[in-house]
Amino acid sequence: MTSPTGFDSELYLAQQEAEILKRVNRFDDKLYLEFGGKILFDMHASRVLPGFDPNVKMRLLQKLRDRADILLCIYAGDIERKKVRADFGITYDVDAQKLIDDLSEHGLDVRGVVITRFADQPSAKVFRSKLERRGIRVYTHGFTRGYPTDVDLIVSDAGYGANEYIETKKPLVVVTGPGPNSGKLATCLSQLYHDYRRGRKSGYAKFETFPIWNLPLKHPVNAAYEAATADIRDFNQVDPFHLEAYGTTAVNYNRDVEVFPVLRRILEKITGGEALYRSPTDMGVNRAGFAVNDDEVCRRASLQELIRRYFRYSCEYALGFVDKETVERAELIMKEMNARPEDRKVVGPARDAAEAARAKGKGHKGVFVGAALEIPGGTVVTGVNSPLLHAASSLILNAVKMVAGIPDAIPLLSSSTLEAVGRLKRDILGLKSASLNVDEVLICLSLNAGANPMAHLALEKLKDLRGSEVHMTHMPTPGDEAGLRRLGLHMTSDPNFSSKNLFVS
Repeated sequence: MTSPTGFDSELYLAQQEAEILKRVNRFDDKLYLEFGGKILFDMHASRVLPGFDPNVKMRLLQKLRDRADILLCIYAGDIERKKVRADFGITYDVDAQKLIDDLSEHGLDVRGVVITRFADQPSAKVFRSKLERRGIRVYTHGFTRGYPTDVDLIVSDAGYGANEYIETKKPLVVVTGPGPNSGKLATCLSQLYHDYRRGRKSGYAKFETFPIWNLPLKHPVNAAYEAATADIRDFNQVDPFHLEAYGTTAVNYNRDVEVFPVLRRILEKITGGEALYRSPTDMGVNRAGFAVNDDEVCRRASLQELIRRYFRYSCEYALGFVDKETVERAELIMKEMNARPEDRKVVGPARDAAEAARAKGKGHKGVFVGAALEIPGGTVVTGVNSPLLHAASSLILNAVKMVAGIPDAIPLLSSSTLEAVGRLKRDILGLKSASLNVDEVLICLSLNAGANPMAHLALEKLKDLRGSEVHMTHMPTPGDEAGLRRLGLHMTSDPNFSSKNLFVS
């Protein structure tokens, strides 16, 4: 059964391209386009706007290839503290390297990498050296002196002028980064300053997907953006400048609204008094709202995303990655939209499975873990842990059997395979547990596929699970999390540890 869609990616792609080119033509020499969000694998957008192609932004850049240069910004502090991109489980510096590779594979070259707010952080210096030794041009920009109050100092040789100028050749310069607060705006304005000093009348615009300016302030899609940025305390609000200038309600977010008076003064100082924009919304190039073709589908999907975010922050709090206020903010947003954790269909069955295992006295070392997955069509399948399998591993085998129509009594993994892997882990590698995680089960399934037709069928049907919802009663091990992510599953878990050990390999 095909899931309902609420967003037309092709319409969005065509309108977004046309709007960007219209903005490029507005300026004589060059447009610096601050490119927010994920260029590839924008999973948040695809979850809250069913039908959104998570790679539509890359397709857009490919269409603009002959007109665009690309700069990639990364905040030195994110490199230093090893900030992680949660949907891939990799740090921002690794994500930046991956983005360079991905762009190259799609025929797009990064003209340079800008390390912003650079202050000789050791990890940032290592990152710079690593890129330079691979032939990638790296620029370092320090914190802008005088920012945000002293506009005269900001727009001077001691402010933006202190940053090295980046030579670009094409009329459109896409300035992007691996995440928020990467220094994209400062890089754009620094370039603008240098251009005007050289007599070039360049322009600035902003590409953001969320919040969607022409959806209501309290629309679940916009609420989901608030939840996604609860850790950096973003919140949506009506753009007061747009309302005053045009008498029209538009939704923006607090950082853009707060910085706009300063940004407008900076732009006017750079351009010699020419007012480029009357509101933060004016700066944006965002046609996403015009591509929503089923509002109810997007509302339901966004409410589910609120619940996912709440679970994610709860787990990150247990792991020490975020503070209590972040969890409380995500919970408040969820409650404001009348959503509850139990509204996620797989939560109750996962908890019930753990309780049933506990009642039977079956489990692994006294820890009873339950997991549930909603297969295409709406049926919920469960799994529990055992001495042989993690709960997530059991769940995947049960789910793929259901999808493939394989009777439950037919084993997909031979006992000899399980025993051999168990001996390897316990007797040779010296691991404390022989229980198989998802990564290990997938490898075993592929090995069994040659001799077991049912295992071969199951292996072929694994791709049918992509996009399914999963919940676990305990936080997954690294091997489980990596395997579930590679299968393309949308996973949440209760903030419980499956072991008393502080270190889990």
